[in-house]
Amino acid sequence: MSELKTVTLYTDGACSGNPGAGGWGAILLYGQHTREISGGEAETTNNRMELTAVIRGLELLKYPCRVDVYSDSSYTVNGFANGWVYSWESAGWRKADKKPVLNCDLWKKLLSLTRVHEVVFHKVKGHAENELNNRCDALARGAIEKNDKSVKSEEGVSPPVAEE
Repeated sequence: MSELKTVTLYTDGACSGNPGAGGWGAILLYGQHTREISGGEAETTNNRMELTAVIRGLELLKYPCRVDVYSDSSYTVNGFANGWVYSWESAGWRKADKKPVLNCDLWKKLLSLTRVHEVVFHKVKGHAENELNNRCDALARGAIEKNDKSVKSEEGVSPPVAEE
């Protein structure tokens, strides 16, 4: 069996209002290669964007890897570090108070990806001296701005469409 390649994944999510317009950003590092990705949603929450950033980064990997995920989201990191996600799964995606787990669709997707890859979550301090975390934040905020502009253009006069 061949040794797994090691990938580093930095992620961040952001929201303008919570809920509100959201964005996510991720940076994948492998050897000398770096790839930045980002995206957003018109109406979402910060926690959904934090989870989405990790999911989108892991989805880009073509084969099983060892992945060190760096996130400033306690919600995301603690979900795995404290074993919450495994407890929720065994309890039928219900929390200890018997209420449904929020963002269940994303937790299920992320859990399935952690079963393909060897993922280790690391908590970083947000908005601090971590250059890559700050870059992910800029990517996420840029996605919000891009989404805001596209929503505003859709609300105004529609651009002419070429007829076929």
